Amino acid sequence: MNQNLPQELDRESLNQLSKEELVEIIIEQSKVIRELQKIIVELQQEIERLKVSRDLDSSNSSKPPSLDILKKSENKKAPTENQSNQSKKKPGGQPGHQGKTRKGFGRVDRYKILRPTDCVFCGHKAFAPAPVKVEKHTVAQLVECPIEIVEYQRQTCVCECCGQLQTSPWPEEIIPGQDLGVKLQAFLGWANNYAHMPYEKQQEMLWELGQIEIGLGTLVTTNERITGAIEPSISELSDWVKQTQPNIHVDETPWSVKGTKEWLWVVANSEFCLFTAADTRSRAELSAILGTQYQGVIISDD
Repeated sequence: MNQNLPQELDRESLNQLSKEELVEIIIEQSKVIRELQKIIVELQQEIERLKVSRDLDSSNSSKPPSLDILKKSENKKAPTENQSNQSKKKPGGQPGHQGKTRKGFGRVDRYKILRPTDCVFCGHKAFAPAPVKVEKHTVAQLVECPIEIVEYQRQTCVCECCGQLQTSPWPEEIIPGQDLGVKLQAFLGWANNYAHMPYEKQQEMLWELGQIEIGLGTLVTTNERITGAIEPSISELSDWVKQTQPNIHVDETPWSVKGTKEWLWVVANSEFCLFTAADTRSRAELSAILGTQYQGVIISDD
């Protein structure tokens, strides 16, 4: 394009240009218009993509539920004038709601009898043995020390009939050579794998519950032992799913492992739920979980 053309193309300046210069300007302007049209189309496509992404959540995509909270807070609509004038409902059951009475805990572990000790009228401490009224109130209490330290003393004795030595077996609630009982190990497995409680927090919890100090190595070893104990059952469940289940639901979600993004797969229906950790969300992972010969129906949101 002619570099001597004026920057401001007003009517007077254009009238002074030759025909060739005017054609040159039109050609250059056409190039600019085509570039702008291309950019506009790309921006429109990006806007449509963002609209679709905005409407996705954990219920209609593979996004984790943790992202729904931010979305809901961003999408809150300002209350209308009629809504703002209405009185806010109080939490809990509303008038006319058919309530349900709590049925209790199903058991009572300990009974505590509460008798008066001092008469507020005369100051005496003697009361008739039989009460004239008894009120009952059942509550769930956290006992002072829910973890107790038990020393098992296994004895070997001589049979008075045959004279042979007989050693008592260890009870099922302990594992010889291990410092933690079976029930406590199971509870720590729940805290680690379901509640995702760090080992340091587990140490603090054990101190609060029973004033016992447990090393990190013991907690790690306990979790590894639990993992090994349930592995045969998981393998059996996996084989059962592949061979007998006619339809299953499959989904995956991002899962942070020591700062690294991995994927947690779930295969489930009304009878079971099987979780599997994987490096990717690719079809290869699904083939590794279900095998390449699965003949049932797979239900997924992808």
